[in-house]
Amino acid sequence: MRRGASLRVAAAAVLIVAIVMIADRRDLTKGVDVSPQRRISLAFGLLYLITFATSIPAALLYQPVLDDPQGYIAGGGADNRIYFGALLELILIIANIGTAIVLIPLLKRQHEILTFSYVAARVMECVFILVGILAVLAVVTLRHDAGTDAAAMGGLAESLAAIKDWTFKLGPGWVVGIGNGLILGYLMYRSGLMPRGLTWLGMIGGPLQTLAGTGVLFDLYDAGGAVQGIATIPEIIWELSLGIYPLIWGFKPSPILAEEGRPVLHPALEAR
Repeated sequence: MRRGASLRVAAAAVLIVAIVMIADRRDLTKGVDVSPQRRISLAFGLLYLITFATSIPAALLYQPVLDDPQGYIAGGGADNRIYFGALLELILIIANIGTAIVLIPLLKRQHEILTFSYVAARVMECVFILVGILAVLAVVTLRHDAGTDAAAMGGLAESLAAIKDWTFKLGPGWVVGIGNGLILGYLMYRSGLMPRGLTWLGMIGGPLQTLAGTGVLFDLYDAGGAVQGIATIPEIIWELSLGIYPLIWGFKPSPILAEEGRPVLHPALEAR
C-alpha cells in the first residue's frame, strides 16, 4: 500500500507492546488519590494511543478504494469495510483534537501563543482528514449511483481517490511535522514535562517530516518511499512516546505543575 505501510505496521507492533505494558501496570493508580495533573497525563497518553489504534486500521480498511478506485465502483464493493474505516477516522479526529485540548491548562503556563498554535495545527490536520473521509465516502456513493455507467465514472473515482491521497500527504504528512513535532516538542522541552532526549525527536523529527512532505509535494521522490519513510521514523517514535510515557509514568516534575491556579499572562505582559 502507498504511504509507507511497513512503518505503520511497525508502529502497530510497538503499540501492542505498549498496551501490554499498560495492562501490566493497570493498578498504577488503584487506591491512590490522583492529582489533576496526573489525570491530564493519563487522558493525553490514552488519546494519543487511540490516534494510532484508529489511523493504522483505517488506512488498511481503505485499500480497496485507494488501490483500484475504478475496479471498486465497477465491482461488488466492500462498503461496510469503508464505512468502518470512516468511523475509525472520525474517532481519530476526536482523539486528535482531544490531545491538544487536554494540554491547554498546563502548556499555556509555559507559552500561551505556542499552546494555541499547537491546537490550531491539530485542528488543521483534522480538516485534511475529514476531507479525505468525504472523498472516500464519495467513491462509495458513486458506486451505488453509477449503475451501467460505472466505466464512465472511473475517472471521477480516480480523482476522488487522488484527493484522499493528497489529504494524507498535506495533513498527516506535512502539518503533523509542524504541530506534533516542532511546536509540541519545543513546548515539552521548555516545560520539562517529557524527557529532554525524547523531545529532541519531536523538534528534529517534525521538521524532517515536513521537509520530506515538501519533497513529495514537488515530486522529488515517491510518497511513502524510502526517503520519506526514513525521515518519518523520528516523528513516529516521538508520537509513540507521547502515548506511552505520560500514560505509564506521568509527566516529569516541572515548575508549571506547581502553578495550579496561577493567573496566566502573555509572556510580553509578564515581562512588563
